[in-house]
Amino acid sequence: MTITVYDLAGSDDIVRFSPFCWRTKLALMHKGLAFDTTIVRFVDIPQILGGGYTTIPIIIDSDQTVVDSWEIAKYLDRTYPDRPPLLPGTAAQALTAFINSWTYSVLMMGILDLIIVDIVDIMNPQDQAYYRQTREARFERKLEDIQAGRDDRLEGFRASLAPVRQTLEEYPFLAGNEPMYADYIVIGAFIWAAAASDFPLLAEDDPIYDWRERCFNLYDGATKKVLPQDRCVPIRLTQTPATSSICP
Repeated sequence: MTITVYDLAGSDDIVRFSPFCWRTKLALMHKGLAFDTTIVRFVDIPQILGGGYTTIPIIIDSDQTVVDSWEIAKYLDRTYPDRPPLLPGTAAQALTAFINSWTYSVLMMGILDLIIVDIVDIMNPQDQAYYRQTREARFERKLEDIQAGRDDRLEGFRASLAPVRQTLEEYPFLAGNEPMYADYIVIGAFIWAAAASDFPLLAEDDPIYDWRERCFNLYDGATKKVLPQDRCVPIRLTQTPATSSICP
C-alpha cells in the first residue's frame, strides 16, 4: 500500500515549503517507498483525520498514523529494516538527534530572522493571517521588524554555519560519502528558504552551497531546479492540484 503524507502548500498548490515535510519526503525517497501527498494549509491542520493534530508531517501507512518528522524517520527504519537505513544504529541516531536540535535552534531560527516576511508572502490570505498572528505573538515583534536590516546580519548567519561547513570541507555529505537523515534535516531548511525567498543565504564559494546543490539534485532533482541567487523554482511534485504521487 502506498504511504500518504500530509504536506504543507503555499498559495499555489505546487509550492511545498515545509522543511519538516521535506525531511519526511526525502526519507521516503531514501527508503525507496512509494508515497502520495495530500495538500493542507496551516489553517487546515486541526481538521486532519478528524482533528487532534497541531503539526505536520503526518503519514498514514496501512493502519498506522505517525506524526512528527523525527518519529516518522524512526518508524520507517523500524518498519522497513530491509530498506536503506536513515539512522543506522544507536550512535547515528544520537548524533542525528543533535543535528536535529541544532538545525532548529540555530539554522532555522537564523533563516527565519532573514526571510520571515518572504515566507508569509507565499501563503494564501488565511494562512498569512494565522502565521502573522501566531509568530508576532511568539516573537513579540512585527514580522517586518524582525526581517528589517537583514543585509547587516547575513555574515553573522553564515558564520553560524561553521560546523556544517567544516564537515563538508572533508565529506560530500554530512553523513559521509552518502546522504542520510542528517542531510535531509539540514537540507529541509534550505528548501524552505529557497521556496520562499531569493535572499542569498549562501555565497557561491561556500562548501555548503555545493552540498546544497548535491542535495537538490538527489532523486532526479525531486526538490527543485536551481535558479540564480539561490532561488528555487516553485517546488513541483505533480501537475495534479490536490494530490501528488512519487514512486522512486
